[in-house]
Amino acid sequence: MSKPIIAVVGGTGAQGGGVVDALLERGRFAVRVLTRDPSSDRAVALAARGVEVVAADLNDPSTLPAAFAGAYGAFVVTSFWELAQGESSETEQGASAVAAAREAGVEHFVWSTLPDSKRLSGGRLAVHHFTGKAAVDAVVAGAGFRFHTFVEAPMYYQNFTGMLSPQPLGDGVQGWVVPMDPASRSIHAGDVSEVGKVVARAFEQPDLVGHGEHLGVAPGLVSWNDLVETLNAQGHRMAVRQVPAEVYDGFFPGASELREMFQWFEGYTYLGPDAEQKLANTRSVYGDGLTGFADWAAEHMPAS
Repeated sequence: MSKPIIAVVGGTGAQGGGVVDALLERGRFAVRVLTRDPSSDRAVALAARGVEVVAADLNDPSTLPAAFAGAYGAFVVTSFWELAQGESSETEQGASAVAAAREAGVEHFVWSTLPDSKRLSGGRLAVHHFTGKAAVDAVVAGAGFRFHTFVEAPMYYQNFTGMLSPQPLGDGVQGWVVPMDPASRSIHAGDVSEVGKVVARAFEQPDLVGHGEHLGVAPGLVSWNDLVETLNAQGHRMAVRQVPAEVYDGFFPGASELREMFQWFEGYTYLGPDAEQKLANTRSVYGDGLTGFADWAAEHMPAS
């Protein structure tokens, strides 16, 4: 008999790519990737690995029902940072995916979300790339899927070699300037590739985590000071410095979005007030095998 199909939105990106890798490795499901451009290098590479690649666009809901047709499950992630001007919001994209997947008969819907920082902070911290996703949670819960699961990705370790890579601070020292207390142990950080491993287990165990559970994918909490101390112990010369919020806001376009995010961390932790339950939900399907920062950094941020 043919394997049940998992349709993956975002399969050419970080989170979705990890989901594809994990599903292929475990071999329990066939994988279909929905992408705007099936001719892209990443899409072609996926097809060469046996992935079914189909054209679909979250900004064009008419393309979605056929792309989800025949799938048992769906993993959907949107990206605030990749939205182009004039495109639908993350909330609109997510709602379109929910409607199309439900119409197509998908049984298990996994939505990549984040805490509703605006509601939980009493309106003080919007953090749009959190709240835009969180607004879809109720849509997923009310859609009537046989199973539905929420997964919450961490602050990617990979960001520390990308958009949050260490910058020169003078005197041969590199590091970060942040608008929060560097000693605040409030950051749930983790390896983005492990989101996919957790999602694959969720699809395999819907009776356990398919009733609206939130899975937080992080080994625990760290502070900026923890990150710096770990890297310095591995031979780096790193530091972290705190600046006032208004100073940080002037650093670059869009800095206020990150500043609010860091303030959210300090006040509520990355995964929010119910973080411990989210982490426990993940352990129930994955165990304690998530990678710590020291092990990740030793491999991916070696000292020169």
